[in-house]
Amino acid sequence: MLKTLLVRIAAVSVLAAAPLAYAAGPVINVYKTKTCGCCSAWVDHLKSNGFKVIAHDVQDPGTIRAKFGIAEKYGSCHTGVINGYAIEGHVPADSIKKLLKEKPKASGLAAPGMPMGSPGMEGHRKDAYDVLLVDKKGNSSIYTSHPGE
Repeated sequence: MLKTLLVRIAAVSVLAAAPLAYAAGPVINVYKTKTCGCCSAWVDHLKSNGFKVIAHDVQDPGTIRAKFGIAEKYGSCHTGVINGYAIEGHVPADSIKKLLKEKPKASGLAAPGMPMGSPGMEGHRKDAYDVLLVDKKGNSSIYTSHPGE
């Protein structure tokens, strides 16, 4: 009887914890330099949009970018990795969520450079920019567009 009770308690504990784990959102590892303020602001953007972020301070985020198949021409100041996809630069959370939902065959997403007005680069102006889907061969296509003001 005690064994049955313990099994039931364990089952209820697992079922109760499942929504909490899901509510924490997807986990993204972010590789950035220690001193970059815009990288930290992008991390805050991801957290405020439901992502669990594990930030790693590295000397050269470009090595992570290359490891995950994103060419230098798509480079920015930080690289995220989520569910096997690389997220290069100031990619908005909604574009990442779209990627995770659609699951295309690709290396990941990139917002090349550091577009003013993108998440983490908020300021006195907002430039138009595109988020690119980078395929496994290094080619890209526009995945989402973000208008300027």
